[in-house]
Amino acid sequence: MQFPRLLNIATKVVKDTLLSLPTNIRHEAEDCRIEFSEMDALIDIDEDLDPDLLGLFEGNTRSDPLPESPDEMPRIRLFLDNLWDECGGELSTYRHEVRITFLHELGHYLGLDEDEVAELGLA
Repeated sequence: MQFPRLLNIATKVVKDTLLSLPTNIRHEAEDCRIEFSEMDALIDIDEDLDPDLLGLFEGNTRSDPLPESPDEMPRIRLFLDNLWDECGGELSTYRHEVRITFLHELGHYLGLDEDEVAELGLA
């Protein structure tokens, strides 16, 4: 599937997911930028990225002090080509994986570590 179609689907899934969250968490999430990327396009730019990543949280968590520089601003990146590949081309599975991956990375933004995110069923 082509990236524009994956992007449209992922954007709707993330929007719907945000709307389903409790109001206080939804408001917390407003300060975190969400980006949709293709890993294939980034791997040549950033060799430190795991080529199999589905999502990534970068920057200061909600509990950290205010960022001192733009590169510390919170950001969630979802790698749509990897998510699509992970799902074997199944559209319903893709939607589910986008949602789970977004919530997993949002958990990191809210200050949860890997174990805490896993306890919520978002691993």
